[in-house]
Amino acid sequence: MIILSKEEIEKLADPDKMMDQIEEAYRIFGSGEYYMPPRPSVEHDNKTLMYMPCYTKEIIGTKMLTIFPDNARLGLPSIDGIILLNNAVTGAPEAVLDGQSVTAWRTGAVGGVGIRHLSRKDCHTAGIIGAGVQGFHQAVYACAARDIHTVYVFNHSDRDLTEYMDRLEKAIDNPGTKVVQCKTVEELAAKSEIICTTTPSAEPVLPNDRELLRGKCIIAIGSYTPKMREIPDAVWDLVDKVYIELPYACEECGDLSQPIEEGRLTKDRIVLMSDYLASEAEEAADTEKTTYFKSVGMGLFDVCIAQKILEEAKER
Repeated sequence: MIILSKEEIEKLADPDKMMDQIEEAYRIFGSGEYYMPPRPSVEHDNKTLMYMPCYTKEIIGTKMLTIFPDNARLGLPSIDGIILLNNAVTGAPEAVLDGQSVTAWRTGAVGGVGIRHLSRKDCHTAGIIGAGVQGFHQAVYACAARDIHTVYVFNHSDRDLTEYMDRLEKAIDNPGTKVVQCKTVEELAAKSEIICTTTPSAEPVLPNDRELLRGKCIIAIGSYTPKMREIPDAVWDLVDKVYIELPYACEECGDLSQPIEEGRLTKDRIVLMSDYLASEAEEAADTEKTTYFKSVGMGLFDVCIAQKILEEAKER
């Protein structure tokens, strides 16, 4: 059995290959050639455990995930866990991968695919709200998906972001791309053509200002419970459609369940990304309209990304 640590995964994960693999996961999702039961989660004292099994024709994967938001106070990532891969025929364990790294790289890749297909091709600025692991990888993938010249970062805490921004510039590895800290979300929204939200906030983190958000590509990552919400009401006045990964997202996250309950968002405006990619993905690539993709993740993504990383490890 192969064991892949965070450091080994960092060396193996190529953003373009990871985005391609997420698109393959969407193809599998659209074809129905998988089995992914609802993921049970247990929350206690602001600490969440998730168990995410998924079967494909080629492999079986299970992610055991912990989400501890208070880790930020300790200077630690809020998401951790492991991923176990089993042989699809015999069930024998084939690999164990660091779940924190796979989650970060696959979530970044999901956001990157959203940017690939929902943002204008001439976008050169990206804004990241939330200077954590997820925000870090959203920035890396935004720069892989588009020719980004400036990444703007805003964090609601007052911690020093100098080391974070230095690491991010090193990870992006492009002398033509600079990382700049914004003092307010209004400044970030005004300067960014692509905006990624990566926080566990219970209140919208974007300004409720239609003019600041008009024409932007918004990728929302953070909200994963019905009580969490990153997106303000102004967005519903700007977007024609909302792109999501699976129907369950409408119940799971407040960014969808709350506006649906309030009548601001109707389900006929919600489009599965797998359907979009299979039919009309290129039509909106150069749109001047505001576009919005909400990700909650699914086990199929983790399995496909972990499988690709395992393949890369075996080849090397």
